[in-house]
Amino acid sequence: MDAVAVLHDMLTRPFEVCRQVLDGISTDDLNAHLADGTNSIAWLLWHTGREADVQLAALTSAPEVWIEQSFHARLGLPAEGFGLGQSAEEAAGIRIDDPEVLDDYLAAVEDEMAAYLRGLDAADLDDVIDEYDGQPITRGVRLVSIIDDAAQHAGQAAFIRGALGWDAPRP
Repeated sequence: MDAVAVLHDMLTRPFEVCRQVLDGISTDDLNAHLADGTNSIAWLLWHTGREADVQLAALTSAPEVWIEQSFHARLGLPAEGFGLGQSAEEAAGIRIDDPEVLDDYLAAVEDEMAAYLRGLDAADLDDVIDEYDGQPITRGVRLVSIIDDAAQHAGQAAFIRGALGWDAPRP
C-alpha cells in the first residue's frame, strides 16, 4: 500500500465515526453541552467538516463545499468562519436542527477530499506548500494534519454521544 492509499484509508475513518454519531440522534442531544463552555456534538461535527473544507480549498484553489453547495444556507449558519478562535459563546451559537443536512455536508467534504487524494501520487506528498515557524510544511504533512484533526473531533463527538446515554455503535 502506498502513502496516498494510506491517507485515503485514514480519511474514511473519522467520517465514518461522524456518520455513526449522527445516526438517529435527536436535535436536543446534537446541540447539548455537557457543561458550560463545552462544545456540542453539532459544533464538533460542523467544525470537522469546516476545517477539512477550508484547508482543502486552500490546497486546491477550489471553492469551499460549504459555499459552493450552499450548506451554510441549508444549515442557517454564517458563510464565514470554521470555529478557530471562537469564544465559548460563539461556539454555543452553532446550533444545527437538521442532522441529515450536517451528514450530507460531511459526506460532500469527504467526497471532495477523496477526489483530491485520487489525483495525487506519492511524490506530490513531498511538495512544500507552506511554512510554519520557519519550517517547511509538505502536502503530506498538511493532509495528515487535516485527517488527524477530523479524527480527534469525531472521537470527541462520539464520547459526548455516549455521555448523553446513547448506545453509540463502534467503528
